Amino acid sequence: TGLSSGQRVVTIQKGLLYRVRGSHVTLWCRVSGYQGPVEQNFQWSVYLPSAPEREVQIISTADPSFPYAIYTQRVRSREIYVERLQGDAARLHIAELQERDAGEYECHTPTTDERYFGSYSAKTNLSVIEDTLSASMESQALTRAEGGSVELTCEVSKSTIQHTHLSVGWYHLQGEGDSHAEEILTLSKDFVLRPGASYMQRFLMGDVRLDKVGNTTYKLSIRAVKPSDQGQLYCEATEWIEDPDKTWKDISRKQTEKTSLTVTSLGKDLHVTIAAAESSLSEGDNLQLNCCVEAQNNHDRLFQVFWLLNSTEVAMVGPSGVLNWKEEYEERAKQGQLQAFKQSDSVYVLIIHEVGLLDKGMYSCSVSELEKAPGDFQSIQTKLSSGLQVNVKPIGYRMHLSMTTSTAQIVAGDALIFLCEVRGTTNPLSVRWWHLQQHQGPPTLLATMERDGSLTLGSAYEDRGAQGSIRLKKTGSSTFTLVISNTSAPSDSGSYRCEVVEWSRGKSWTQTEETTVTVSPLNLGLSAMLISRTASIKYTQSFELFCQLSASYALEEMPVSVTWQFHPKQPTQDYQELVRVLPDGMVAWGTAQPHFLKKTQLTKAASSSKLLIHGATADDEGTYRCEVGIWRRSSPPRGEPAAVVKSNAVGIKVSLPESKLQVATRESSMEAAPSADAAIECRIMFAQKNALLAITWYFLPPPPAHTTPLQIVRVNYSNILEYGAEFSSLTQRSRFQSQRISSDIFRLQILSTNHADQGSYYCVVEEWLWLADSWYKLGERESGRTVLEFKLSGKQLDVEKANGSISVREGAEATVGCLVQGVQSPASRVSAIWFHEEERSGARPLLHLHRDGTVGYAQQGRAGRLQLRRPTAGDFSLTLQRVEAGDAGVYYCQVQEWQQGGKGEAWALRASALSGYTKLTTLPPESTVLSRICTSPPLLYFILYLPLVLILLLAIAGFYCYFRKVRK
Repeated sequence: TGLSSGQRVVTIQKGLLYRVRGSHVTLWCRVSGYQGPVEQNFQWSVYLPSAPEREVQIISTADPSFPYAIYTQRVRSREIYVERLQGDAARLHIAELQERDAGEYECHTPTTDERYFGSYSAKTNLSVIEDTLSASMESQALTRAEGGSVELTCEVSKSTIQHTHLSVGWYHLQGEGDSHAEEILTLSKDFVLRPGASYMQRFLMGDVRLDKVGNTTYKLSIRAVKPSDQGQLYCEATEWIEDPDKTWKDISRKQTEKTSLTVTSLGKDLHVTIAAAESSLSEGDNLQLNCCVEAQNNHDRLFQVFWLLNSTEVAMVGPSGVLNWKEEYEERAKQGQLQAFKQSDSVYVLIIHEVGLLDKGMYSCSVSELEKAPGDFQSIQTKLSSGLQVNVKPIGYRMHLSMTTSTAQIVAGDALIFLCEVRGTTNPLSVRWWHLQQHQGPPTLLATMERDGSLTLGSAYEDRGAQGSIRLKKTGSSTFTLVISNTSAPSDSGSYRCEVVEWSRGKSWTQTEETTVTVSPLNLGLSAMLISRTASIKYTQSFELFCQLSASYALEEMPVSVTWQFHPKQPTQDYQELVRVLPDGMVAWGTAQPHFLKKTQLTKAASSSKLLIHGATADDEGTYRCEVGIWRRSSPPRGEPAAVVKSNAVGIKVSLPESKLQVATRESSMEAAPSADAAIECRIMFAQKNALLAITWYFLPPPPAHTTPLQIVRVNYSNILEYGAEFSSLTQRSRFQSQRISSDIFRLQILSTNHADQGSYYCVVEEWLWLADSWYKLGERESGRTVLEFKLSGKQLDVEKANGSISVREGAEATVGCLVQGVQSPASRVSAIWFHEEERSGARPLLHLHRDGTVGYAQQGRAGRLQLRRPTAGDFSLTLQRVEAGDAGVYYCQVQEWQQGGKGEAWALRASALSGYTKLTTLPPESTVLSRICTSPPLLYFILYLPLVLILLLAIAGFYCYFRKVRK
């Protein structure tokens, strides 16, 4: 659409931007098309990944109170600031990027226009990545003659996930105090070699080269070195990333240790120089001196070298390499503190380990050229090097340490700030911060800053560091700051120690300072009391609970949350959360007891909360308490509160209406003929008119068959039937039926009774009532027991009573006998029922041979494996085919004799008898012969090779017979 005159447009640096943690980061923002003053104001905010919809204010050019608490300290300490580029352009600076600084940044310009028209803010994204760049080079002290060559190698590597480029360059410093580095040669990020201005001609001539000789190795080669090359050389690596606006940005830069290069000029004859990697030492450091002899054809000439301290001889190295120490140095040399040797034809070395104050002074070396003379050597020329002053500082001279803190006593949640300042040294420093809790054993390492500025948190503080609660920085060259935000009590109370280590030439010295702080806990004097007007509530009555809060400080100034908890009367592991009111007023209901949501009213004040529950039911009965949380003022309330206190528990009892159910409890017995029907009654003596009844029928077989009552059938108050496990088959469900004859009589109807039905029967009646919101069971009553027995005629059947047992393998066939002895009347008919009784359960019918010869199966799953063969009229033996493990148990049969009174009359049971018991035990199936052969390699080989052996024997016998015949 284009922009019309006066339409405001805010532009911000295009993202997504990747920047390295710990680096200095800038984000520019400019505004155009505005009205009003030339100088516009800028406000910066961030939307963090943890809460992408929530604005967190950072800094404003107009309002000092604009930053949120988490940024206030960083803004005050100028770690975060805004640089104004011009009236309508500014740049946000973050001096030391932290991991928690990642997010979406917004630049907003408050309006100065007559009306709102255009855009007033713009956003960009910033991602914080780890610094993986490393660069290293061995520190050396090199001496080269003019015209010689030098080669240095630098190891550079990175492991950044994002696509980045590297540039590697070498730089030259003229002297130790020189701060301006001169570029020698650089391999740019675009893989282009770029020489420094003073090395351009030598680069074009090929005397200065930079080669990549490995994946991470870069080599600098300088041929024909000049005196101007003398000084310190180092390597610098830079990592670059391409921003969305197509510009390349350096995100990390690393320098290596420095190498000292001394270039000696060749005179007409002998030239002697002395050099040291470091001439300013501290007690305990090591000193290495190199005496360089520059001459033509060194390897063909003889030299004698003298080492001198303050013009006094220390040692002499002869032309053949023999070493002689002066008497006052012999003992130190024997102890290994002194070394002198010839390193090459042109370099002689003197090493003093752990220098002392007596070793300081002016060192020089004197070189005499010798030639052979009769019987000895004679000197033909002597050259003395210039003197090299070596200074040794005493230990006590190094540094002076002081430590201060912002305040010695704070409240939990406030920030602790410690300053550790070092004076009196320019040597590299490292610092370690320790925390000493009173009576808590040894100190705990809090954080470490190494000499190179790398930071490491102690293992006990890594989590807090990841949350941004621990910050360690270095201001200037000798001031260290430790900031601990979101403090906790009493864990953050105690003594804090600043331990500074001064480093010099491989040695270190340590000084410490301590200060003590107290962090007062937020639960100081914190208590909560729960009050109820009454502890016993009638059904559907409303009741109130009051949670009263008190503390040793003003609660009106603190963020407070209140959680109401409930422990129902049913056993549970712990209290369940009903509802929580957060400091910002947000209400969150728990999910464990959802019925409270629709009938509970909640109010909250600064120091109290009230819970009003309407229409009490049995589900509301239990124990209540309130839990109060106090949050830190230094950060927005999220996560868990800093201090929590639980109130006393208050029990609420909800009284239900009493059950007045009465059931007839008189014991009785009844007789029934086998295969006849039986009816057992359960009589209700009294029940409430609006109550619903549920009934459960139980059966207790006569001992010793079963000691636990078996559930036959349950009819709940909604008339839904549920049969017990022993009565759930289709046959059993058709034989046992529960009926309600009238409002006060239930009847259990048993059809076609058999021997297994003998035992005790009773009912359990439950009284259910609808109360407020659900059905509740008011109580239950158990009836008296009715014993069912069989009544038969005087005639008895002669059935074999002998008990026995058999063992059968699974998969085989088993037969259990049932034999009726004697001769029945031709007018009689016989029926038989087979029973199977498993361990820990009652007898259950298997098969029923009716008097008309038809067969019925009570267990359809076994029907295909059961067979009645009946070889004779009185033999009712049962055969089980393909025996399974579940067939184990006791088997017996019940034989019944039936007679017809006359033609056309009904058949009547005249006699019944039980057989003896047969116990069947199942065994695992036996392995076949083939399986034995397959699992026995020798036997298998024998069977496989047996035919071959027989054929071989027959062949031998045939040849034998043939040869005998030929010979004859």
